[in-house]
Amino acid sequence: MPELPEVEVTRLGLLPHIVDQTIEKVNIYQHQLRWPVPSVIAELSGQTVRNVRRRGKYLLIDVASGSIMVHLGMSGHLQWTSVAAPRRKHDHIEVYFANQSSCLRYHDPRRFGSWLWLPKSNSSHPLLQHLAPEPLTPAFNATYLEKALANRKKSIKLCLMDNQLVVGVGNIYANEVLFACGIHPEKPAGLITPTACVKLVHHIKLILEQAIEQGGTTLKDFAQANGKPGYFKQDLHVYGRQDEPCSLCSRPLSFKKLGQRATVFCQDCQH
Repeated sequence: MPELPEVEVTRLGLLPHIVDQTIEKVNIYQHQLRWPVPSVIAELSGQTVRNVRRRGKYLLIDVASGSIMVHLGMSGHLQWTSVAAPRRKHDHIEVYFANQSSCLRYHDPRRFGSWLWLPKSNSSHPLLQHLAPEPLTPAFNATYLEKALANRKKSIKLCLMDNQLVVGVGNIYANEVLFACGIHPEKPAGLITPTACVKLVHHIKLILEQAIEQGGTTLKDFAQANGKPGYFKQDLHVYGRQDEPCSLCSRPLSFKKLGQRATVFCQDCQH
C-alpha cells in the first residue's frame, strides 16, 4: 500500500506538470472505486489547477471550486504520460490539460483507491478531520508522542500505524522504524519511555525522508509519476526479509502478524 513517502513522491512528481495548467476534460472509465467517483469531477473543464497538496495519504488537487481528493488505496498510482500512449487495463481515470501532449492517468488494479470531491465551501472532508499531525512537521515531536502513547495497552507497532496518532507511517515504515530504534513491535505503547519517544520521532522523520529521496518503496504496484519505481526497497532492513539474517546480529529475522499486517523483527536486537 502506498504510504506517506509514496504519496509525497507522487505529489512532487505532479507539481511541475499540472499546477497552473487548465483542465480540458476528465474521462472516467470506472466509476466504482472504493467509493463512487462524484460526477462533479467530470465537470471540471476550464478550471486551472492551483496547487497539489498532501494530507496524510490523501492528495488534494486544488482548483477554483474545490479540491479533487485522491487516495491511492492498495495498488493505485498516478502517472504523467503521453496522450498518445495506449490506455492500459486498470487505467480508470484520465485528466487532459489544454495545450499539453501529456495527461494524468490513474491506474488501480484492485480499485481500493478513491477520487472524492471537497467543495471550496467546505473547510474539510470527514476523512481528513481526525487525522493526526504530519510526521515531517514540528508538531510531531517527542512531547506529543509521549502524551499520545501514555497508558495505551495496544502494541507500539499498531499505534505507529494509527492515523489518529501519526499519519502515513504505515506497515513497511513501522517495521523499519522499530528495528532502527531497537524496540520490539509487540511492546505495549504505554511502556515506551520518554527517551524511546525521542528515538522514535527521530527515526520516523529520518526514514520517511530517506524513502521520499529514493522515490518511495515499490514492492509490486507503486510507480512514481514518471513511471519509474521507488528504490527504497533496497534499503529495507526487515520488511519482507523474514528468515534472512539480521543486519546487526545475523540471527534469522522473525515473522508474525499484528493486526493482520506482516511484522518482521529481530528477537535479539529489539526489546
